[in-house]
Amino acid sequence: MGRQRYREVEVERERERERERERERRERERERERERERERGREGVSERERERERERERVRERKRERERERE
Repeated sequence: MGRQRYREVEVERERERERERERERRERERERERERERERGREGVSERERERERERERVRERKRERERERE
């Protein structure tokens, strides 16, 4: 009877360890997904920043053109 109980306890401990490993795996996956989202957000910000810089350059170019026309 003692061996049977010991085996049941061991099986339950192994199941608990497996659940813990699965929980940790899911948490790491969620963290990786959050990191990918942050990266995508940064890329979006830098793309918007590049677009603003291109627009500022176009404005400066138009200003130079007007200056040349005035001369």
